[in-house]
Amino acid sequence: MLVAILMIVASPIWPIGENPINGDPFLIVNVSSNQLAFIHDNTVKEVLPAATGKLASQTPLGLFTVTVKANNPYYRKKNIPGGDKNNPLGSRWIGFDALDTEGRTYGVHGTNRPHSVGYSVTSGCIRLTNETIEQLYDQIPLGTKILITDQSISFEELGKQHGALKN
Repeated sequence: MLVAILMIVASPIWPIGENPINGDPFLIVNVSSNQLAFIHDNTVKEVLPAATGKLASQTPLGLFTVTVKANNPYYRKKNIPGGDKNNPLGSRWIGFDALDTEGRTYGVHGTNRPHSVGYSVTSGCIRLTNETIEQLYDQIPLGTKILITDQSISFEELGKQHGALKN
C-alpha cells in the first residue's frame, strides 16, 4: 500500500485533478477563431494563431489534461522519425486526454507546414508553428488543463470561469 501511495505522489503527472489553481498554466483553444491563449500567473500571456480541425467536430471540445510531452515526436501514422523535415508533428508534442485517449491521439504540436497555422485544416489536433510550440513547451507541465471551445466568450472570461484567472 505504501509503495502505491509513493508511486502516485512521485508520478510525473502529479497533481492531476482539481486544477488549475489561480496562477497555474492553462491553455484555451477557440476552434471558431483558430486561436490558442496561454494563461499563467493570473494573466493571459499570449493569444496565438493555431490550426484546428477541418470540420468543427474533428477537434474535441471540453476540458482536458496534458498527459504526454515529447521533444521531436515520432509520427506513427506514416513511420516518420522525430526531427525529420517531413514529420507533420514538428518539433514538439503536448498531448492531452481527449475522448478517453491517453495523450497520444490529440495534442498541441508544431508543424512542417507553418503556412497552415491559423486555419481549420487539421485532423483534430491543434497545430502551432515550431517556434511557438518550442517557446510554450517548457512552460506547460504535465497535468496542465487545456480547454477547447467554440464559444464566442473572451479568453479572460473563460479563464475566470475555469479558475485560471481571478474573478
